[in-house]
Amino acid sequence: MKRRDFLHLSLAGIAAMGLSGCGFRLRGLGSSGPTLEALALNAADSDLAPVVRESLESAGTRLDVNAALRLNLGQERFREISLTHGDAGSQDTELQLTAPFSVQRAADGAYLLNQQQLDVSTTFSVSDDDLLAQDDIRSEARERLRRDAARQLIERLRPLAER
Repeated sequence: MKRRDFLHLSLAGIAAMGLSGCGFRLRGLGSSGPTLEALALNAADSDLAPVVRESLESAGTRLDVNAALRLNLGQERFREISLTHGDAGSQDTELQLTAPFSVQRAADGAYLLNQQQLDVSTTFSVSDDDLLAQDDIRSEARERLRRDAARQLIERLRPLAER
């Protein structure tokens, strides 16, 4: 290793240690911030509901039917868009998930977040050699979208916790 490279790496390491020592953190990394203490979940019967339930509980939100706030989660909808023209070779597909949600006060039914939409998307490719694995790839993409939608929902609920 050259002396100049060593000095650059040493200075970068010292700067990183100095910044982390004073409490500097990049936004979006590390602690997730305040979460709702308790929430009632009123969810449509879909595969998204258990993922949202698990994500809320792991974020520190207690799910209680008698909570002051009620999260209404609608039915998930998937849409597939073919990105590849023709039938030969690899087929690229965009998969989109949308799900409506709202948040109400349980006491008077007033909406704190009125009919909003979760929108997430991903792309996946299936080659002619992997036609048997196409269903597995699609179901993995759907699960990934459900987790992303649950994360997006928690981020959208975060301002309610700061009130």
